[in-house]
Amino acid sequence: MIILRDIALRRGSKLLLHDANVTIQPGQRLALIGANGCGKSSLFSLLLGELIADAGVIEGMNKLRLSHMAQEIHATSLPAGEYVWRGDGQLAQKRDALLRLEAAEDFDGAAIIHNELEEIDGYSADRRAERLLQGLGFAEDAASRAVCDFSGGWRIRLNLARALMTPSDILLLDEPTNHLDLDATLWLQQWLQHYPGTLLMISHDRDFIDATCERILHIEQQQLQAYKGNYSDFERQRAERLANQQASYEKQQRRISQIDDFVRRFRYKATKAKQAQSRLKELERMQTLAPAQLDSPFDFSFEPPQRSSDPLLRLDEAVLGYGDTPVISKVNIQLRPGSRYGLLGRNGAGKSTLLKSLIGELPLLAGQRQTGEHCSIGYFDQQQLEALDLQASPPPCTYNASAPGRGSRKSSISSGVSTFAAMPPPAPSPPSPAEKKRAWRWPWWCGSDPTCWYWTSPPTTWTWTCAMPWRSPCRPTKAHSSWSVTTAICCATR
Repeated sequence: MIILRDIALRRGSKLLLHDANVTIQPGQRLALIGANGCGKSSLFSLLLGELIADAGVIEGMNKLRLSHMAQEIHATSLPAGEYVWRGDGQLAQKRDALLRLEAAEDFDGAAIIHNELEEIDGYSADRRAERLLQGLGFAEDAASRAVCDFSGGWRIRLNLARALMTPSDILLLDEPTNHLDLDATLWLQQWLQHYPGTLLMISHDRDFIDATCERILHIEQQQLQAYKGNYSDFERQRAERLANQQASYEKQQRRISQIDDFVRRFRYKATKAKQAQSRLKELERMQTLAPAQLDSPFDFSFEPPQRSSDPLLRLDEAVLGYGDTPVISKVNIQLRPGSRYGLLGRNGAGKSTLLKSLIGELPLLAGQRQTGEHCSIGYFDQQQLEALDLQASPPPCTYNASAPGRGSRKSSISSGVSTFAAMPPPAPSPPSPAEKKRAWRWPWWCGSDPTCWYWTSPPTTWTWTCAMPWRSPCRPTKAHSSWSVTTAICCATR
């Protein structure tokens, strides 16, 4: 059992948790959710011992084996399979010791190590590592390839496989599905359902949470709120809790108003003075309730483009690829105003290649690309962060590419989409990578009135909040529900 008691946690000048309490039972599968920047990853760092709480204590962690999914990986020449099974520290230690003993021709010592490897099922490690890699979508020969040969997204998958390989009592996963396609996500979902230890997972994928987790931990107003059930249950319970909180607050305010009115009228009247004093004592004993509040109530809409063409863009008998290598052939497509398209397919199938060809970034190997007279393109690349000035605050970065007269609207969008609204530069504490992508580049689009939008890997790290959840339990709504005549293409693996 893990107990967090009266925890206070601060990063820079920002207070993330204050007097937070929660108890985690052995074997529970929990999703840790909340707005970006509320302290989810910091709580993971606290459990891992990388941070120290400003106040409070954590009980029950001393004898637990922890495994966590790292978000970064340094380039190494280790084969991918070996990198994965080295997540089991005890196994790696014994295999290294075995190599040293055999090299020194100490066969008696090597025999002892062989017995110990048998006891911990060490001889199946390579096979188990390969099975993890294949489940996460790697090719059959991936185990023998060097880690440095893989791109950033695939390296994150290697970190996930390494975390799953590590024997653990508690497993900490931070956005495990971000770089997974649908098949790999379903495989991971099944794997986690059979995980015997305690699972604590950060995710914005509601369907994945629904299928995997049985408890929800919600960071809200610097507190940890625990809910039974999956994400859908959480939405209903939270809406009910906020509705009850708001109703109790309004009822208390009416009672306070009645008491104030009675005391004002009869406090100095001899026949009513005793009753007035009794009501004043009632007011003193009353525990003040707070109104229901949201961390980030926000709403906006995309302005329609002033003019549009039909069709906006078309490809005829196009061959798409890189250099002399075709990836997709015989592509015939035309995009018309108001259309919505979703691109699905396994990793490497050519989804990003098609988007880059549509926007004109990647030349066609053959065929024709025609754009309408009034076609204006907005594009979000999954590597967008590399093009940003990470030292700048959101408004100046968005104004650099803004249309005239859009400043006030962009500031509004930036403050709503980001969790550090109205943040004066420089920021007191560095924003998270998810905040950078949302606040730095999203407003750039919203002021340019594009007629055609392209997304490579939709932003699953964004948090959308229902404006008044205590009035009507509802699912979070995506901003694109209010798009006007804009044509949208979303490229997703799940």
